[in-house]
Amino acid sequence: MNPETRMLRRTALAAGLQSALAVAITVGVLCGVAVLIVLRSQEADQNTLLVTTVERTDDVTDPPAGLWLAIERDGHLDLTPGLPAEALDRNALAATAADGVTRTTGTSARHDEYRTLTQRRGDEVVQAVLDLRPAHVERDRLIKALLVTGAVGLVLAAAAGAWSGRRALVPLARALSLQRRFVADAGHELRTPLTLLTTRAQLLRRHAVGTPLESEVDELVTDARHLTGILEDLLLAADPREGRSHQRTDFAATVRDAVTAARPAATERGIQLDLAESAATPVNGTETALRRAVTALLDNGIRHATSTVTVAVQQSGKHVTLTVTDDGTGIDPEVMPTLFTRFAPGPAGHAPTGRRRYGLGLALVSEIAARHGGSVSAHNAHGHGAVLRLSLPRAS
Repeated sequence: MNPETRMLRRTALAAGLQSALAVAITVGVLCGVAVLIVLRSQEADQNTLLVTTVERTDDVTDPPAGLWLAIERDGHLDLTPGLPAEALDRNALAATAADGVTRTTGTSARHDEYRTLTQRRGDEVVQAVLDLRPAHVERDRLIKALLVTGAVGLVLAAAAGAWSGRRALVPLARALSLQRRFVADAGHELRTPLTLLTTRAQLLRRHAVGTPLESEVDELVTDARHLTGILEDLLLAADPREGRSHQRTDFAATVRDAVTAARPAATERGIQLDLAESAATPVNGTETALRRAVTALLDNGIRHATSTVTVAVQQSGKHVTLTVTDDGTGIDPEVMPTLFTRFAPGPAGHAPTGRRRYGLGLALVSEIAARHGGSVSAHNAHGHGAVLRLSLPRAS
């Protein structure tokens, strides 16, 4: 079974389980309401039957089915034949005979349960005793029926959810497959020219040894190598099936390398790029991805700065923080909520000329930070410019 099929089946199974859970909650609530309504209805019917029996029955010989009567008159107690001794509530009879208050009580013995209504009627006290076993049998039958129906409903809901989820995900799976093939093909096509570029840069470096261009050619070789690493990282990022191994990396060294690579672009724009030196700051991550994030933050600062971009790396507790500060116009408050969103539109009613431009760079920084268990934030400085901050967990 290929990875795409496994992903599709796992997702369909998750959809089925979610459907079953939703049905379980719904069925549970409905069953609870149904049982409560039945119990209330049974109790109301039982009370009505007891009251009617006490008020309309003249002797103990012919009560309704499931009922017994006890009538106390002038100290003599008449009982319906077959009345269980444990069902008779003699305390209620004595109390009602004394104060005339009507009482509804319950008695139980072994597995049997009874409800009694004791009421004064003229010069006599009448007690009706109702056997609750038929009501309990009906309640238990209802609960069993609800449980069976609910179980069948859960199975059907899970199956239907898995089936519908699989059908709904098929087009998405095809689209993802096409996307992965496109990225793989594009990566294959780019590897060849990058390999040639790296080879030619290395040959050029051999001829440039001892010349004024030696340092520039060395940086060209380094940039070509980094570009190859970025391509590999992009191919991994585009394929969710691939795992990414994180290694212990000196984040401060990564920042220094990125600043060195960004200085020519800053100089060309007339921007001074200042780096505050810091000690080694280890983090667990992918060096290529982290370099991409740092480069994106530096590029954003250089593009929007007026004259200076300040870069600092600091350790604070369990985190390592990179701060990039520019002295530009700052971030428009309308843009701030969507600053790290892909292709977020700019504020309405403003021309783009002379204003900050945002595309994929900061969105990629946010994604890389999330992949490394960190975060990225931005705010305007007190005066002019913007402050972008990348925070990562420090390696132990």
